Amino acid sequence: MQSLRELYKIGRGPSSSHTMGPERAARDFLKRYPCGERYRATLYGSLALTGKGHLTDRAIADAFEAQGKQIEIVFDPAKKDLPHPNTMEFTAFGAEEHSLTYLSVGGGTVRALGEPEIEASEVYPFKTFSEIMDYAKERNIPLEQIVYEFEGTEIVEFLTDVWHSMESTIHRGLVTSGKLPGTLGVDRKAKILFETKGEEEQPEQREKRILCAFAFATSEENAGGGTVVTAPTCGASGVLPAILFYMSRKYGYSDRKIVAALAVAGLIGITVKQNASVSGAEAGCQAEIGTATSMAAAAVTSLFGAPIEETEYAAEIALEHQLGLTCDPICGYVQIPCIERNAVATMRALESAELAKVLTGTRKISFDLIVETMYETGKDINARYRETSEGGLAVSYKVS
Repeated sequence: MQSLRELYKIGRGPSSSHTMGPERAARDFLKRYPCGERYRATLYGSLALTGKGHLTDRAIADAFEAQGKQIEIVFDPAKKDLPHPNTMEFTAFGAEEHSLTYLSVGGGTVRALGEPEIEASEVYPFKTFSEIMDYAKERNIPLEQIVYEFEGTEIVEFLTDVWHSMESTIHRGLVTSGKLPGTLGVDRKAKILFETKGEEEQPEQREKRILCAFAFATSEENAGGGTVVTAPTCGASGVLPAILFYMSRKYGYSDRKIVAALAVAGLIGITVKQNASVSGAEAGCQAEIGTATSMAAAAVTSLFGAPIEETEYAAEIALEHQLGLTCDPICGYVQIPCIERNAVATMRALESAELAKVLTGTRKISFDLIVETMYETGKDINARYRETSEGGLAVSYKVS
């Protein structure tokens, strides 16, 4: 399994697979072929169909312009039989011509066709979450200790930076108003949610409103192209930060406790990346928001000091009840239904943790089994509902 550094990436939105990934591929291609006289990038599959709304072309162009280079970007949605729904080809022209195909496999992770993932490092000797649990039980250690053991103590500093970045994003989102970029004219709602109290609002209602405001804050920053942390993706980046921010404010948890929760959530995330996918283009939104909900549910149980079995069950409940969730962004923007979906998933994560606290001893389904089921379900979902904007709300909603 990969390092948590490959799961949590700090970068700009609105999409890890469509913005961060292509930007990373562009930098890698320029490093390999810096002397081209001119360059071309051809986007296929989901990158071609939703790349405009996801700012894919802008991310690639910015990477080249940063090195004083220009690039022609071509959208080719017609090509089939792709090695991955998020496929792109870069070509350098000059005395010699060089081409390389890249796959953006989710969460900002990229690999050149036929090569290992770029900058990825395998640090854990596990393949499943059951193996992780067995290791922890044999040594009588908490899950976060596994992360510290295999990643080294420097991972604590990395996760602390991740947490502080998440906090900053929420703070920015809560004070920013106006409309999000793009043709949909979507209003930012985090500030309204955070500040508006109903006349007869009950304490429980207030808690849910505030929690949703935190999720909206990050999701809106992401949709506006701001800095977010992939958790596990940009499109699902609002869930885990909202949960951690809410819990830290309500219970006064220290940064050390929050970092431990991030480590536990990370083990859930890399298990999904190892055995399935976190790419909406490959497996639907269940892969993105479903994984984020599982990570957040696991983080809650970690903060409460729950047994490992309870953490696993909370993560399993969270993912099981997102199965079949489609990815159908209107006009390719990570706005509708993505922003509200992050808020709903945040509440579901808390509910999953609460259910697990009571029902762990009665469970039948393991987390590994639900990950396998999610991936099988994702492969069966029609391509129109996998981040192509060719089905669902993306077609039903008519933009004026």
